[in-house]
Amino acid sequence: MLNNEAPENGKWYVVHTYSGYENKVKANLEKIVENRNMQDYIIDVVVPMEEQIEIKDGKKKATLKKVFPGYVLVKMMMSDESWYIVRNTRGVTGFVGPGSKPVPLSDEEVKSMGVEEFAPVLDYEPGDNVRVISGPLENFIGIVEEINTEKKKVRVSVSMFGRETPVELELFQIQKM
Repeated sequence: MLNNEAPENGKWYVVHTYSGYENKVKANLEKIVENRNMQDYIIDVVVPMEEQIEIKDGKKKATLKKVFPGYVLVKMMMSDESWYIVRNTRGVTGFVGPGSKPVPLSDEEVKSMGVEEFAPVLDYEPGDNVRVISGPLENFIGIVEEINTEKKKVRVSVSMFGRETPVELELFQIQKM
């Protein structure tokens, strides 16, 4: 490869599909990748979903809705073969981009879509004194007990009502003192 990208990196591309075919395209692509052993070129296929709360008959119900109906995101190393495979998958109408040259999403676009997890940079560790910087406990001081980067949560022991109380917060809600 002449370009400086490592094969495992890949970039995210937006693929246009027939409406309602997003999950079929994802399943078909994953099957083709497996059958043709293309895991190094077509790394991930995502139909972005978000949870929405609907109220029916006075009851709350959480449902998953497609964030971008008619589109599937594909993380891939662009080559003639990988382009051909994606482009000719049943239900795909084409890549998003001018003409036949797909344009990858920028890191900022990927981040804003919440498609790919970026490891948060933590400047604190268990045992550190921290201040809560947002949420209902803002300005409370506590001690980091445990950090769960998978769930993006941190357990902090905060002094409330004269006793230490463990609270679970988002990683971004605290800062080291």
